[in-house]
Amino acid sequence: MKGYWVAFVDVHDKDQYQNYLDLAPEALKKYGATMLSRGEEVTTIEGFSKAPDRAVVFEFESYEKALACYRSPEYQHARQQREGCSFAHILIMKGLN
Repeated sequence: MKGYWVAFVDVHDKDQYQNYLDLAPEALKKYGATMLSRGEEVTTIEGFSKAPDRAVVFEFESYEKALACYRSPEYQHARQQREGCSFAHILIMKGLN
């Protein structure tokens, strides 16, 4: 069963956030992530007080791989670069197939 990350991110310091963008792809690649969508043009319909700066969806071959990627030392190192310069809501969920 596939696994998915769905992330909504607000960036407060684009220069520092670049450090995250430089590191995160290594972990994502290692765990076989495929980017399905990324965008800064987001229309919120319900539940958001404002639209996030960006949204991204990654697909993994399994829910377990999606969780393992997030918990990996490589991703956690990248995540530390994101702290203080952005705010994220991230969901990891199982797919239907």
